[in-house]
Amino acid sequence: MKRQLLVGRFGPDDLLEVPSEADEQTTYLQLVAGNRSLDHGIGDALTNLNKLGVFPSEIGIDLLLIAAHVHAADTRISRTEQSQDSWTREIRLVVPVSEPERWGGVVATLKKALDFLTGDRWIIGFRARPSRFAVIAQQSSLSLMAPPFDSVSLFSGGLDSLIGAIDLLETGETPLLVSHFGEGATSDAQSKLFSGLKKYYDKSLFERLRVGMVFEDGLVQGVGSENTTRGRSFLFFALGVFAGSGLGKRFTLRVPENGFIALNVPLDPLRLGSNSTRTTHPFYMARWNELLGELGIDGSIDNPYWDKTKGEMAAYCRNPELLKQLASDSLSCSSPTKGRWHGLGIEHCGYCLPCLIRRAALDTAWGKGSDGTTYTVSDLHARPLDTRESTGKQVRSFQYAIERLRANPQLAHLLIHKPGSLTDEIARLDHFADVYRRGLDEVASLIDGVKTKPS
Repeated sequence: MKRQLLVGRFGPDDLLEVPSEADEQTTYLQLVAGNRSLDHGIGDALTNLNKLGVFPSEIGIDLLLIAAHVHAADTRISRTEQSQDSWTREIRLVVPVSEPERWGGVVATLKKALDFLTGDRWIIGFRARPSRFAVIAQQSSLSLMAPPFDSVSLFSGGLDSLIGAIDLLETGETPLLVSHFGEGATSDAQSKLFSGLKKYYDKSLFERLRVGMVFEDGLVQGVGSENTTRGRSFLFFALGVFAGSGLGKRFTLRVPENGFIALNVPLDPLRLGSNSTRTTHPFYMARWNELLGELGIDGSIDNPYWDKTKGEMAAYCRNPELLKQLASDSLSCSSPTKGRWHGLGIEHCGYCLPCLIRRAALDTAWGKGSDGTTYTVSDLHARPLDTRESTGKQVRSFQYAIERLRANPQLAHLLIHKPGSLTDEIARLDHFADVYRRGLDEVASLIDGVKTKPS
């Protein structure tokens, strides 16, 4: 095991060598295709935004470059191979940016956010971009009309982001939706939902920024890839801020996520660390807002659904009929392609954690039998579910959490602190505890009477 050093380079003539320490393995990440075009989807993102009249700032571009380094390290450095505990990696980044001194002043906040998000130990350094890339951002022509967008909203292809988009459009706003895609299943869901929204809101000028960023296997020599992608939301948030920085006015990046999953309280003692994601946790969101303030970016990040369960989001959607029409095209499953092993297509498994929360939410909002989603395991009550297999593990974990909270309802006030600090949210603690209880209640209604046992 070694600490991994990832150093960004701008083009074939950028030959700067960064000294490595004795216990480090160095990988150079080429950020330019050919002589000038920014690679890994960054150049395409700039071009597509410019066509919409959106011109991101140099600092916005820097942020996306940092996110590319984070995403490359997170997905191409195996945890099992490069950590002593099969989880915690040591990663150092050296990123070329427009203003190294400015970025040097926010290193502490960046590290807090990344350490918390991925569970790794990050060291982040900066250097100046080569002179011919000192200026990348284009300026808006005075003859161009200002872009029509009054907000930016993440659009993942999931149910929550669909509800977030519908709610914005129903209130007359003109959002710029931001999507990151990797595997085909996610991309297909995003495209279907966007087409459905475009067809319904055909008078609105809302648009979408769609960015794919995937790094080749073997990027780090002799090291396997990683599939946990805990750092993906850093890229997603960075894309949103990158786009927002080009609106020419103060912006809010909306991150539509139900409060139950945003907190992501461990269901049982085994779900700490590697089994508990923190992609929209309040502590992480607060660090992002702290980062934007320190950088002088005139924007903020907000989860408008922090106090609602997924079922409540669906029930109170501002256009329930459209939601019912489009919901089956949204994608919630953690592994929608796993059915291929059984000759099936891309579909929801029905038994992973996000599938269970989705099923419970739509039963709560619309009544049992109204969810048109196809689930591989369509009937959770048909037979006992094996707790040693994936079909039963999450159900049993939910059963444990539900039984624990029913025995001691006040335990919710303690459990909400397990995933991470809530010191930024003292005034909301009672609300967090309540949304956690209500979220578990939704799942309890779904799995009531489901039998689980080890094979």
